[in-house]
Amino acid sequence: MSTITMIHGDCIAFMAACEDNAFELAIVDPPYGIGKRLSQGAGKLKNSALQNMNSSWDVAPNKQYFNELERISKNRIIWGGNYFDLPPTRCVLCWDKKQFMPTFSRWEMAWTSFDEPTKLFENTGKETRIHPTQKPVALYKWLLDNYAKPGDRIIDTHGGSGSSVIACIDKGFDMVWIEKDADYYAAAVLRVERFNSQQDLFRGQAEIEKTSTKTQNSPCKPLTAA
Repeated sequence: MSTITMIHGDCIAFMAACEDNAFELAIVDPPYGIGKRLSQGAGKLKNSALQNMNSSWDVAPNKQYFNELERISKNRIIWGGNYFDLPPTRCVLCWDKKQFMPTFSRWEMAWTSFDEPTKLFENTGKETRIHPTQKPVALYKWLLDNYAKPGDRIIDTHGGSGSSVIACIDKGFDMVWIEKDADYYAAAVLRVERFNSQQDLFRGQAEIEKTSTKTQNSPCKPLTAA
C-alpha cells in the first residue's frame, strides 16, 4: 500500500528541510515560463480551456530550485528540460502527444539524469483536464515502469493535476507531492481521493496525508530514513 503526502505549499521550503538524497527519484514538471505565449490563441483556440485557465503560476524556477532538487534526489526526470539551463544528458525522453494542430507542440521533452538511451512514449488517451499543463496518468506509469525500482521514494515538486499521484498509487510507490496554487491543490486532491476510493482488492487504497508547508513542523519527515 502506498503512502502519499500531498502538500499545499512552496517546494523550495519543503526541499530545504530535506536530507541529501531523501528521494530515489524526482519526476517534476516545473513551469516553463511561457505563459504569455499560451494566451495568444485565436479563432477556435481563443475559447479553449488552455487559453482560459489561470496561468499566473507559469514562472520558471530559479537556480536555487534546481540545486535543491539535485541535492535531495538521486535521479531526476524534468519535463520541459529544453527550457532550462541543464547539463547535457544522454537520456532524453520524448512524449509524442499525437497533436497535429500547427499552433501546439507535437511532442514534449524531458531531461533526465540517467545514462541510458533515449526513449519515446506515445499516447493518444484523453483525460478530463483540470490543469493547463496536465499530463496523462499513463505517461507517469510508463516513467515509473522504466525508471523507478520497487521501494523507491518519489517526489513531484509541481503537482498540478495529480496525475503522478494516481500513477504512484496504482504502481505502489510512496510519494511526496507538492502544489503551491490553492485551487489546483484542491482539484487534484479531489481527483486523487476519488481514484483512491475506487481501488480494487488487489492494490488496496493508499494512505493519503494532506498537509501544508506552513503547518508541518518537519515537512520531509514522512519519507526521511530513521
